[in-house]
Amino acid sequence: MIITTTHTIEGKQIGEYLGLVTGETIIKVKVSRCSLVGLTEAREDSIEKMQAEAQRQDAHAVVGINIDYQGFGPDNFWLMVTATGTAVKLQENR
Repeated sequence: MIITTTHTIEGKQIGEYLGLVTGETIIKVKVSRCSLVGLTEAREDSIEKMQAEAQRQDAHAVVGINIDYQGFGPDNFWLMVTATGTAVKLQENR
């Protein structure tokens, strides 16, 4: 499945927009040598959840994805990572 931040896919035509798909992951923030431990894994997990939702809709791709990070809880020690995009079906090549 194609996952892209762009709203088009070069060489492909979008045939149908299926709607918004999202994936969320919440992690406890751990700081180690000026980096957030688990941030990469949380981002990848959110994208995988978004992609799974698109696959349930028989999408061929997710376009216009955005990844958002939101701290919450006491002293923002929890972080929610959200991946959002639009599930689409591509037109078949003729």
